[in-house]
Amino acid sequence: MPRTTTPKAPATNHPVLGRLPVGWKRVRLGAAVELIMGQSPPGNTYNTDGEGLPLINGPTEFTDRHPVKIQWTTTPTKTTRSSDILLCVRGSSTGRMNIADGEYCIGRGVCAIRGTEDTDTEFLSYLMQSVLAPMLRLSTGSTFANIDSKSIKSVYVLLPPLPEQRRIARILGTWDKAIGLLGQQISAKEERLRGLIDQLVSGKRHGAKGDKLPKGWRWKTLGELGSFTKGKGILKADISTEGVPAITYGELYTVHHVRIKRFYSFVNDGVADASQPIQYNDVLFAGSGETAEEIGKAAVYLGRERACAGGDVIILRPKDVNALYLATALNSSIADRQRLKFGQGHSVVHIYPSQLAELKVPLPPAEIQDFIASATTALDDELDLLRTKLAQLHEQKRGLMQRLLGGGKSSRQ
Repeated sequence: MPRTTTPKAPATNHPVLGRLPVGWKRVRLGAAVELIMGQSPPGNTYNTDGEGLPLINGPTEFTDRHPVKIQWTTTPTKTTRSSDILLCVRGSSTGRMNIADGEYCIGRGVCAIRGTEDTDTEFLSYLMQSVLAPMLRLSTGSTFANIDSKSIKSVYVLLPPLPEQRRIARILGTWDKAIGLLGQQISAKEERLRGLIDQLVSGKRHGAKGDKLPKGWRWKTLGELGSFTKGKGILKADISTEGVPAITYGELYTVHHVRIKRFYSFVNDGVADASQPIQYNDVLFAGSGETAEEIGKAAVYLGRERACAGGDVIILRPKDVNALYLATALNSSIADRQRLKFGQGHSVVHIYPSQLAELKVPLPPAEIQDFIASATTALDDELDLLRTKLAQLHEQKRGLMQRLLGGGKSSRQ
């Protein structure tokens, strides 16, 4: 586990917060940074030939740290400098951050947060992470959250002297290093799982040659394998931390992978009664997303407790098929290639039950379905343990950030 050192500074009385270390001040974020809200350039100026400035429109260009260059514009509008904090301010990726490693043009889905000579870039990135929750509470938008400039500027922060900022950034950086290494392990295992799924579902592990399936295997459409219904209700304001378990469409491409193993959202009985119940063996799809890759992502519910699905969740109730095998097949490249053709919409992409009904998957004999489901589940369980460990590291980092950025002392760990 990463070790930390204790930032030390004498305390002084603060009229609002009580005691703060000497040199710390409480200010609105707008007084500590320069904020540049993005503005999309004309669509006819976009190109993929590297002409002009690289363009960032949203999460598509974001990675773990620095954005990637996918498209450019010859008529830049709002631009960044190196070390600006980039923040997604629209859509389901609202709150996601990157750091600019050069000059970019930013579209309306992104803003740049620029520090002053009195702010350290790394510290500022941690400071922004710590204030995202209050900003999102102030966000607008019913389907997707949006953060406006007023919300960003109005949040209060504690700003220590520059040397203290750098010390805090170094401490938190040790946690990020551990998180990054574990993330790499998880990514490698996820890649291995995807490869295993493709090998098994395609029939290549059972003698398939080329596009021809093994003997006894058949191609089946989802419409032949079950019936579709849709989720309904469940607004953002309905979600709480207790009550009846619920699935939202965004969770199907962010936290649920093949199997729905735990719940992250809950609603009261009244909302659940007005929503769509789900049952054991149901396969759930994300009916909307910001990209074609997100739509149609599927996971199977193998629980017995009462649960429900919100709007833009598509539900398949399968028959005469191992539902876990089916969910596995729907996370294969065979299904991915078909889903990518179905996306409709520009800023928000949709897929419909009528389209999913035409999606084809290989259907092996029942005993092979069971084998594939079991084999992939074993590797996914290993992944689950690593994801739990990663979540614990993130939780430890959040606690440490709260102490350090709040002017408190860190414990030695």
